[in-house]
Amino acid sequence: MINAHGGNLVNRKASPEALQELFVEAEQWPRLYLDDEQLRAVENIAEGLYSPLEGFMDGEDYRQVIENMRLKDGTLWPIPLVMGISKTVGEKFEIGEWITLANLEGKIFAILQISDIYEPELEKEARLVYQTDQVEHPGVAELYRRGEMLLGGKITLLRKIKRKFPNYYLTPYQTRSIFREKKWDKIVAFQTRNPIHRAHEYLQKTALESADGLFISPLTGYTKGDDISAELRIASYNEVLNNYYPTENYVMAIFPVRMHYAGPREAILHAICRQNYGCTHFIVGRDHAGVGNYYDTYAAQEIFADLSEDDLLIKAMCFEYAFYCSKCKQLATTKTCPHLAEDHIYLSGTKVRELLRKGQRPPVEMTRPEVADILINGLTENSKEN
Repeated sequence: MINAHGGNLVNRKASPEALQELFVEAEQWPRLYLDDEQLRAVENIAEGLYSPLEGFMDGEDYRQVIENMRLKDGTLWPIPLVMGISKTVGEKFEIGEWITLANLEGKIFAILQISDIYEPELEKEARLVYQTDQVEHPGVAELYRRGEMLLGGKITLLRKIKRKFPNYYLTPYQTRSIFREKKWDKIVAFQTRNPIHRAHEYLQKTALESADGLFISPLTGYTKGDDISAELRIASYNEVLNNYYPTENYVMAIFPVRMHYAGPREAILHAICRQNYGCTHFIVGRDHAGVGNYYDTYAAQEIFADLSEDDLLIKAMCFEYAFYCSKCKQLATTKTCPHLAEDHIYLSGTKVRELLRKGQRPPVEMTRPEVADILINGLTENSKEN
């Protein structure tokens, strides 16, 4: 099976033998209160999703990642993984000190030994990671809300958090075990923050024709306010997978990570995580992890061309934008269809959301009717509740 990024799959969970003593010690240490998104990041580190990272980045790793997309040891890493804190909190902590990581109600989940406390370089980070310093960009806006100081250090997980969609939550250790059991060698991963539409189906099934298995992982972390909710995304995938995919050829698990909307750099992060899950190939389509007009249409594909096998073992499978051709009478791309643009029906995730919020059904050529029903009913219920 493909190695984890950096060579070894990280495990930062406390051993059962050490748990009781660590909980006693953690009660005595200074406490840092984290929200759900931050706790998810802690657990993702502990369970190997962000391998080879064992904690939050120190200042040297942070600066190297911003400027060179590398950790200080040269390992490819595209987006800083950091813990933001206020200046007031930062002044209370000392390097080398052990602290307790708790939720907002004070329940202990992990411990961290501080390796660094430092100031972020926000303008540089915005320009180099997101290619813009405009606060209208959701990733940049979140960057400026993150905290005046950053805290680095290795973590040890003491208690698992309560996850949404527990039936679809799998760790990298679990997915690798499943892939071995299925005897899959070539495993293609698909990343999505949108409900499934026919163009997604086309890409997934085209890739599956040359692979042993398909790993679908809808993102369930933070997304911007006008994105379709994770609940509706999971429901739409369930409907299509149960009725139109052979059950023995796919695995679906949630991707419990926030969206940064960092375009090309985020495409690399998504690929690294899927390599850690055990996948060998990763589908990269049009405007991967993009938002607005901040990135060129195929910038996320082009960035993979600059990487070597020493940088990243997982391979990008690059697809052009898929559409329905009224003359071909099927889904296609410009590589397989000779007809004119007026013969094509395009439908992006953005366009689907726009139609649904107007109460309009997307065309059946691009969205299955049962998926449209799920989305329309779900959005209607949400609007009534709000």
